[in-house]
Amino acid sequence: MIRDLVDDAVELTRAEKGTPTFGNVLKTALTSDSYAVLALTRLRQAARRRRLPGVGHVLRLIQTAFYGVEIGRDVELGPGVSLVHTLGTVIGGTSRLGKLVRFMGNNTVGTAKDNGCPVIEDDVVVGCGARILGPVRVGAGAQIGANAVVLSDVPANSVAVGIPAVVVRRGE
Repeated sequence: MIRDLVDDAVELTRAEKGTPTFGNVLKTALTSDSYAVLALTRLRQAARRRRLPGVGHVLRLIQTAFYGVEIGRDVELGPGVSLVHTLGTVIGGTSRLGKLVRFMGNNTVGTAKDNGCPVIEDDVVVGCGARILGPVRVGAGAQIGANAVVLSDVPANSVAVGIPAVVVRRGE
């Protein structure tokens, strides 16, 4: 768990400030809401692995009350997941998020029909109000537009917009 916390701080610092110097990493760990949410999630996961009754529930309540974010207990978060604006973000079910996924705020990731949860690969940007629902895969480097509703796979290095989301541009 300690290694995950250090990796989160380093990756968040790298994404926000560039060079992860000791001072920058420490500042991120002490002042970033994204880091606090990740730390609480890592603590919840550790409490669950150690079968500490009630600890995960209390940490979830703290996370929801202070940061307005709900992250399910079976969600897998890669290092450096960034919640630019935490309020209203829900990541549920068995969703899997890669390294440096960035949420702009008020996002929903999960399932609507209990038919599976999304896999979001590395370096994806999820715009404000976007929803990613069902057993879909969002490829590395993709961008999801604001208020888009993703119900099907999004290729790597592409942009998806609309309701339901469609790919409008592909990268190289």
